[in-house]
Amino acid sequence: MTESHAKQVGARPVWIALAIAILGVLAMLIVDHGPWSRAHVQTAQLASHQTTGEAARSAGAAVEPTAPEPKPPGPKPVQPANPDTR
Repeated sequence: MTESHAKQVGARPVWIALAIAILGVLAMLIVDHGPWSRAHVQTAQLASHQTTGEAARSAGAAVEPTAPEPKPPGPKPVQPANPDTR
């Protein structure tokens, strides 16, 4: 009688953990793939007025190329002492 009771008590936390895991996975699937998480299609006219670039241009910003990086000071690197000759 003691052995069967011990097996029942020991299995209960396993079933509870399994049920919580299954419910958690199902909840994540519903939240991630529900109808409310679909991308909404926008027309080109609407999308062009809602971009970051449009907001920047309306604020008076301009897009300019970045300046080239300065060369590091010091001598140029030399060829390796033992070039790889294959």
